Parts: sequence; structure tokens; C-alpha cells
Amino acid sequence: QVQLVESGGGSVQSGGSLRLSCAASGFTFIPYCMGWFRQGPGKGRENVAMFDSHNNIAYAESVKGRFTVSQDNTENIVYLQMNSLKPEDTAMYYCAALSCHDGVLQIRGQGTQVTVSS
Repeated sequence: QVQLVESGGGSVQSGGSLRLSCAASGFTFIPYCMGWFRQGPGKGRENVAMFDSHNNIAYAESVKGRFTVSQDNTENIVYLQMNSLKPEDTAMYYCAALSCHDGVLQIRGQGTQVTVSS
């Protein structure tokens, strides 16, 4: 069964840190471009951190310098280290496998909730 399973979400105070993990099963990361997006209450989807086909990383401006994405192609796990969290980071975070060709979402996880209190 092809799936992505996220873990590591939770509730933290402003300034805190969380590390999200995403494990893939039933497929390998290649040939997808992996990353994370989020959707906050009443908001649309926001790409947080995405690899491209050259392994460059695109971060949302709102998280640059605070979030770091990494992936282990041997273990098929993607991580998102989130530091200096702010209340506006509160959202459901989704792991995603995108087409490297056109960026269309191919596979996503069920999401993990991140709540940051002030």
C-alpha cells in the first residue's frame, strides 16, 4: 500500500521546537520531489519546504531560517525540523510527494497537527 505517515506534531509554546517525520511505504522517494506543506485554520495550502529535481530546497519566506527539511533516501524518511516556532505556524502539516516535472501533488500523508501557543 502506497502511503506517507507523518509523526512528531504536538503543542508547544512560542519559541519552541518540533521535529516532524514522514515515513514512506509502498514506494521510494525517487522519482518524486518530497517536501512538506501546511494548511492553517481558514487558510489555503502553503508549501513550507520542497525539494526540486536537483535537490535544491525551496522554503516559504515565512519559515526561512527557522525550518530545515532533510530526507534519508535509504530509509525513505523525510524530516522537518522546526525551530523558533510562532503562533502563526499553527497548522496541519502534510508530507507530500510531488511530480518533479510539474509540481503536481501525487501522494500526501494524513497530516500531523502543530499548535503553537503564545
